[in-house]
Amino acid sequence: MSRWTPCKRRDFISKIHKLGFEGPYSGTRHQFMVYRNHRLAIPSNLEYSVPQLKMMVKEVEEIIGRQIAIEEWNGL
Repeated sequence: MSRWTPCKRRDFISKIHKLGFEGPYSGTRHQFMVYRNHRLAIPSNLEYSVPQLKMMVKEVEEIIGRQIAIEEWNGL
């Protein structure tokens, strides 16, 4: 069984690009990525901890309207 592991910012951006997001674009405080008419703020830390990553993946799931299994995430 796979486990969640910390993720580099660059890798996170690459993975959500594969899910159909565009960007990142510069915002006022954070950069953001766009999926259709939804925005996802991208924190500026260089590496995301497991709790932060899980929270952000959950937000991505709500935006795209489907679940992302850990195996799918690790395969992106």
